[in-house]
Formats: sequence, C-alpha cells, structure tokens
Amino acid sequence: MGAAICCVLENGKMRFGELKKSIQGITERMLTLQLRKMEANKLIKRTVYAEVPPRVEYEMTSITRELDPIIKELQAWGEKHRKMMEHT
Repeated sequence: MGAAICCVLENGKMRFGELKKSIQGITERMLTLQLRKMEANKLIKRTVYAEVPPRVEYEMTSITRELDPIIKELQAWGEKHRKMMEHT
C-alpha cells in the first residue's frame, strides 16, 4: 500500500481526501495507518495548517524522492499487466 501512496504523491502534495479518492479500494482506516507508518519512517511529510477547518497535506520526503525511478517502473509494470489482472 505504501507504494500506491508514493505513486499518488509523486506529482506533489495532497490532502487526505484526495489521497483516498486516488487509491482505489483503500479504507480511511488503512490509509490513516499507512500514512502514520510512512511518516514515522520519514517516507512522507505531514504538514498541518492552522486554519479552520484544519488543513493537512502529505508529501514525499527527499529520501522517498530517491525512489522515483523505481516507482515509475512499478507503475509501468502495473499498466502493462492491468488487463491480465482484471480478468483473473
């Protein structure tokens, strides 16, 4: 699931709701748990803005940005094999 989050965040900062809409089939609870774990491991950065209502954004850290070439390869592999996986 972390790879899916990284794929989505590859294009820049996103809010929780945007992430949830972008990752098919993920529950709020699973997304929350994954984001917390990734933040604890310094793979993503969580920024809370002092607004009403509060705004929270997630983005990849510089460490995770090093994975960009690998993430792109995983995306390409997924696209290549998507049709086969949908028919099983």
